[in-house]
Amino acid sequence: MNDFAALKESEIAAWDRQVDVIVVGCGAAGVSAAIEARTTGAEVLALEAAGESGGTSAMSGGLIYLGGGTALQKACGFEDSPEQMARFLMAACGPHADEEKVRIYCEGSVAHYDWLVECGVPFTPSFWSAPTAEPWNDDGLMFSGGEDAAPFADLVKPAPRGHCPAAPTASRHGSAGGFLLMQVLARRVAELGVEQSNNTRVRRLVVDDRGAVVGVVARRFGQDLHLAARRGVVLAAGGFIHDDRLLSEHAPALVGTDKLGVEENDGSVLRAAMAVGAATVHMDAGEAAFSVPPALVKPGILVDAEGRRFINEDAYLGRVGQHGLFRRDGRVWLVFDEKIFDAAEEFRGPVQPHVVAETVEELAEETGLPVSALVETVAAYNRAAEAGRDEQFGKSGRWLEPLRSPFAALDARGRFRTFTLGGLRTDPDGVVLDREGLPVPGLYAAGRIASGIPATGYVSGASLGDCTFFGRRAGASAALARTGNSTTVEVGSCATR
Repeated sequence: MNDFAALKESEIAAWDRQVDVIVVGCGAAGVSAAIEARTTGAEVLALEAAGESGGTSAMSGGLIYLGGGTALQKACGFEDSPEQMARFLMAACGPHADEEKVRIYCEGSVAHYDWLVECGVPFTPSFWSAPTAEPWNDDGLMFSGGEDAAPFADLVKPAPRGHCPAAPTASRHGSAGGFLLMQVLARRVAELGVEQSNNTRVRRLVVDDRGAVVGVVARRFGQDLHLAARRGVVLAAGGFIHDDRLLSEHAPALVGTDKLGVEENDGSVLRAAMAVGAATVHMDAGEAAFSVPPALVKPGILVDAEGRRFINEDAYLGRVGQHGLFRRDGRVWLVFDEKIFDAAEEFRGPVQPHVVAETVEELAEETGLPVSALVETVAAYNRAAEAGRDEQFGKSGRWLEPLRSPFAALDARGRFRTFTLGGLRTDPDGVVLDREGLPVPGLYAAGRIASGIPATGYVSGASLGDCTFFGRRAGASAALARTGNSTTVEVGSCATR
């Protein structure tokens, strides 16, 4: 028997618990859904497979991609609009980004920022400009998606949209913003009286005779529990990066990579949804963050196994990683020189080159790269740097400087940190759709278990932004279901209504 096959309601002798809304997973999407469902007036039960809430969100740096003219952007002296934000996201998160979701997200971004602040998430009104993936102090705003680099800088006026919570433990070794965000939202869940059950793993959904989802089968400390949801079930259990079978079927490039995500991101709840007819989309998509310090990457050159450049090195590191892993099979080298290495001392951490050589020819021989190709690549790059214009990829003049002896190279194979972007097909209100594009009654989803703002491209902060924003919408949708209220979702204040 399929371990994830739905259970018929008629097979259940008695429910162990009945509530209005069940939320499965207590990461950013789940707690946001629980908050919104509760403030909409529903009785909510939140189930978490781990021993505490937080999930992968709590492990992150905390960047939340927001814009359109937030109070933080204005306080730091930057102008933005929903239209500019949407134009950028459609380009950066595509191809195949969901235009309606992007539009709704951008139009609601300012209000969503205000909601986070009202919930108690702190942001320091200062801008971080150093070449790092996240602020090393409590600065609240930074460029986090390559908005100021090719090919996007000429498409739309660059605006920083990486909003980072001001964690009191922030330090030069990185931010605890994700932990703080989840701490604040989890506290709000408790204040609102949401019932939460940890160490409770869901693997099957319960359906009635019409095929509508009416509850879940959960296992807690060896006991099976049959839990009913009078209005709806919200799935927010994360992606499937730890399910090698699904990865092999849909995203084989991610197999064997450095996986980002708690072990509960195992695809089991996704499989349970698929077993009731839920459709999936973009299952081949994944983020592949390039985990080499930007202070080394931006002024250096990235070459593939043929010794050729393949991207502008000042691009967002996730874009670099996706191009390197999906298009170059992960066979990537970073070439730089001693001047770059010394200048990056403050921000490069313990990273050391694998090869050092006096000439490009020697560097090629030591790395196994084609000698003539690497020599030609470095010579062409140096000419571009001397001219102050990278005609090939559009790298900003800020980072253009000729490479000089002694040279160094870093083998970047294995430097791709990955998680999945594909998942359940949903509408902007979190309603799960079937293969015909019709709603699966009673079933909602948000976060990395669903396909959201990041389709096949990605920007830092898109997950936490997507999870919290669409988690709220899914929670409200479930809370309003079967009550006679409109299914058009309007989310508002963090306070109890």
